[in-house]
Amino acid sequence: EIQLCGCMLPLTGDVDLKHQAKCSPTFMDNFAVNSPTGEMNATESFIHHAMEIILEDAVKKATDVREKVCEWRSPEQLKELLDLELRDKGESESRVLQYCRDAIKYSVKTTHPRFFNQLYAGMDPYSMVGSFITEAITTSLYTYEVAPVFTLMEDTLLRKMIEMIGWDEGGDGIFNPGGSMSNMYAVNLARYRYCPDIKEVGLFAAKRLVILTSQEGHYSISKGAALLGIGTKNVYIGAVPFMVNATAGTTVLGAFDPIEEIADICEKYNLWLHVDACWGGAALMSKKHKHLLKGIHRVNSVAWNLHKMLMVPLQCSAFLVRDKTSLLQHCHSARATYLFQQDKFYDVSYDTGDKSVQCGRKPDAFKFWLMWKALGTTQLEQIVDRAIAMARYLAQEIKKREEFQLVIEPEYSNVCFWYIPPSLRSVPHGPERWKKLHTVAPVVKERMMKKGSMMIGYQAHGDKPNFFRMVVISPQVSREDLNFVLDEIHNLGQDL
Repeated sequence: EIQLCGCMLPLTGDVDLKHQAKCSPTFMDNFAVNSPTGEMNATESFIHHAMEIILEDAVKKATDVREKVCEWRSPEQLKELLDLELRDKGESESRVLQYCRDAIKYSVKTTHPRFFNQLYAGMDPYSMVGSFITEAITTSLYTYEVAPVFTLMEDTLLRKMIEMIGWDEGGDGIFNPGGSMSNMYAVNLARYRYCPDIKEVGLFAAKRLVILTSQEGHYSISKGAALLGIGTKNVYIGAVPFMVNATAGTTVLGAFDPIEEIADICEKYNLWLHVDACWGGAALMSKKHKHLLKGIHRVNSVAWNLHKMLMVPLQCSAFLVRDKTSLLQHCHSARATYLFQQDKFYDVSYDTGDKSVQCGRKPDAFKFWLMWKALGTTQLEQIVDRAIAMARYLAQEIKKREEFQLVIEPEYSNVCFWYIPPSLRSVPHGPERWKKLHTVAPVVKERMMKKGSMMIGYQAHGDKPNFFRMVVISPQVSREDLNFVLDEIHNLGQDL
């Protein structure tokens, strides 16, 4: 036999005729339709070289404390540095690989030990590899037939999370793109339970409805009210409450609402109680800190982001429901006949897509499933316990220094504090001091970003002037890093 154009042909006299008949190109609209357009060797070469860049620049350097957190450039400067123009003709592999390097170089390194700016940080290798695999597989979680492995993994993970919440009789749930979407699911589900006709008849079927939440609640509740036609002015006050939103771990202060007491009231008046535990849900992994969510087993639904404290790559968000009567399915189902046929050859209860408001849905649960398999529950618990312990260490260090002042004693791993430069330490407490102090954090933030030494958020809160909000998550953060943060803030702001 000989190989010709990928075909194995016998060594006979008519080989050319056979080959010509079998492999002559067939054209349709000027395209050869009997051969693929891509070259697999080139594809594999590009992926191989790109992975080398990812490992060196986005993994190794990005987590090296000696490297910068960011290479700050203004939008105008960055436009000059990046070749953003999209052209008619494709570019060489070397150029595309350089674009990969540039994208990593000028991005903020959120896995850096001195990145404390958001409610996510750090790097877990197992969930990161899980993310690579889901992107390579490129499937969607609407039916078992196209995502059998990831469907079973999501089901297993949801059951385990339901168990940790304390719903002994089981429940339901779904992974979706982000905590804001989870909170909107809760609003929609609570409204559907209160007024089922609204799904078909629309808003005409309902009275004026309101949602009760705290001023510290996440803005996604108001966004959900706007999106679903309830109206933002019907959040907090109004006519007929149908839902209460409690927060477990507020975005700024890391505070926890008293779930047990709120549950007493909701049960008395038959109100749907949702807990936004996107940030604080990780405390359920900890025997030491799960008391922060005492009473969560009594609520109707929970939003929990695994990509925050537990460091799963963005995004990995679960919405969990205590109801077992298919309320999630009834509320959102559209019964698309091309996907959800009821006469399939397997158990169609595993076709979970009709529970979702989406059609295509990424298998995000796999990332956390793989991480949990690699680390085990004990090590996941240690991630949470260490983060909170490190935050308490930072709070202790702040109390020792006259140039810093805590805004509030930390309840979780958010540490909120003011830096008070020498020029303000003798100024009496009052409006004049607050006004000047308000200008300090923005300048220090600008200086740290342009230097690239670290990254911490700031904001005002109520009548309080701007303060720093530092979030401690990554296991790579050391005592030296926390001490560096305080020293660096002082170095950057002592002239103010």
